[in-house]
Amino acid sequence: MTSSDPILRMSRIHKAFVGVKALDDVDLQLFPGEVHALMGENGAGKSTLIKVLTGVYDIDAGEITLEGRPVLFGSPMEAQRGGVSTVYQEVNLCTNLSVAENLFLGREPRRLGRIQWRAIRKAATEALQRVNLDLDVGAQLSTYSLAVQQMVAIARAVDIDARVLILDEPTSSLDQGEVEQLFSIMRKLKDEGMAIVFVSHFLDQVYAVSDRMTVLRNGKRVGEWPTAELSQGELVAKMLGHEAATLEALEERPLKKIDATATPVARAEQAGRKGAIAPFDLAIHEGEVVGLAGLLGSGRTELARLFFGADHADEGRVVADGPVKNPRVAMNAGIAFCPENRKTEGLVLELTIRENIILAMQAARGWTKPIPRRRQDELVEKWIKALDIRPAKAEQIVGTLSGGNQQKVLLARWLITEPRLMILDEPTRGIDVGAKAQIQKLVAQLADEGMSVLFVSAELEEVLRLSHRVTVLRDRYVVADLPNDDSLTLDRLVDTIASGASA
Repeated sequence: MTSSDPILRMSRIHKAFVGVKALDDVDLQLFPGEVHALMGENGAGKSTLIKVLTGVYDIDAGEITLEGRPVLFGSPMEAQRGGVSTVYQEVNLCTNLSVAENLFLGREPRRLGRIQWRAIRKAATEALQRVNLDLDVGAQLSTYSLAVQQMVAIARAVDIDARVLILDEPTSSLDQGEVEQLFSIMRKLKDEGMAIVFVSHFLDQVYAVSDRMTVLRNGKRVGEWPTAELSQGELVAKMLGHEAATLEALEERPLKKIDATATPVARAEQAGRKGAIAPFDLAIHEGEVVGLAGLLGSGRTELARLFFGADHADEGRVVADGPVKNPRVAMNAGIAFCPENRKTEGLVLELTIRENIILAMQAARGWTKPIPRRRQDELVEKWIKALDIRPAKAEQIVGTLSGGNQQKVLLARWLITEPRLMILDEPTRGIDVGAKAQIQKLVAQLADEGMSVLFVSAELEEVLRLSHRVTVLRDRYVVADLPNDDSLTLDRLVDTIASGASA
C-alpha cells in the first residue's frame, strides 16, 4: 500500500433479507487520516453496510479489503481484532462494572491465570488520556453521564489498536460542549492516521468535521464527494432523490388561530414534582401545538411525563376532564404519549408492526376483549399506508426497521386511538431528513384537524416551525410562555433560554 491507497475498500457489496434488497452494488472507500461521513435516509442502507463490514451480517456478494488484503469478518469481535472498531448510538457497555473493567473487558492482562488489576487501572488511565478524559477508572460506569460513557466507549475502541473507527450517531445524546470535545478527539485521531466513519443526521456537524462523504439511497450508492464541494441543499436533494420542499412549505404555512378562551383540553395547575420540575401552570387548547424549548436537563421531558401521568405530581395537579393521576386515566381522557426513548420505553422490538400498532387500543379495551384479527389488519394497513411505514409489511419485526420507521410505528399506535392530546417527546431525534419532514408535516396536519400537541424538541427551528406557543424551561423551571408571532425569532428564543427571562 501507498499513502494514497484506501485503507479500506468495500466493492460491489450486495445484501438481501427476505423480500428486501438492503444493499445493491454498493462501494465505499476510506483513506488513512480522514473523517468520512456516511449519509442517507433511515433505511438507505447505512447500518446494514456497517454490519456487513463488521461481521454482524454475512455478505451476499462483493469484496472487502483492509490495507490491500481481502477480509471477511465473522463477528464484531473478529472485526475488532482485525482493526475495525465500532461505537454505536446506544452505548454497549456494562454500567455495573468500573470504567477500567469496561475498557478491558474480555482482554484483561493476566499472570498465571490471575487478572492484573493494577496493570488494568494504569492502562485504563493511559487509554483515557488519549481521548482527553480524566476519570476515576475505579468508579462504577453508571456514576457517569451518558456523554462520558460514550467517550469511554470511544476510548475502548481506540485502545484496541483500531485503524478504522466507526462512529454510529455518536452525538445524539451529547450537548454542544460535549460534541466539541468529541470533534476534538476525532481530529486528533485523524491526525494520527486513523480512518473514521461518521454517521449522523445532524448536517451542521457533518460539515464541521468530515472530509468526504458517501451518500446512500434505497440501498444503492448515489455517489462520493469531498464535503467542501457539496452544499447542504445538494446533499439533502441527493439523499431524498428529489428537492426537499416539505420543510419550506411548512415554514410558509400560516398557523391556525387558537381560541384561548375555550376550556383547555388539558391543563397544569401549579403542578410540580420534587427533584424533577418546579410547580408550573400550562393550558393546552384544542388544535394547539405547544412547543417545549430548553437545554438538556431543563425539565422538558419531566413536564411531558406529568401531563401523561407517567410521573405523579406531588404539588398541584394536571387536569384533563378530571385529575390525571396515572397513564390509564390519561388514556381514558384521550391523552397519548410517544416517549423520547422509543426503543426502551415505547416499542416492543420483538413484536411485529401489527402487534405494536394495536397495543394501545387493545390495552384501552382490556385484554378480555381482543380486537378481531380482521379489524386489526384493516387498521394496521390504513396507518402503514398513511404514515408510509417501510417495509409495508404488517408482520415485519419492529426491531428490524430503521429508526424513522420505528418512530412512525409508535405514532401509529397512538393515532389509532384517536387522542385529543398527543405528547411527542423528541419525535424526530436520530432520524433522517425525509422521515423528519414527514413527521413534522403530520404534526401540522393533526393540529389543523383539531388535535392538540405537546411537542418537545432540542431543535429550536423545529419548535418554531410547528408551535402556536413556545414554553421555555431552564433549570427545571418554566421561565416563559411565548406566543409564536412575528416577534418570536430564533435569536429571541435562544436569548430567553440563556437568560431565563422573556427577552
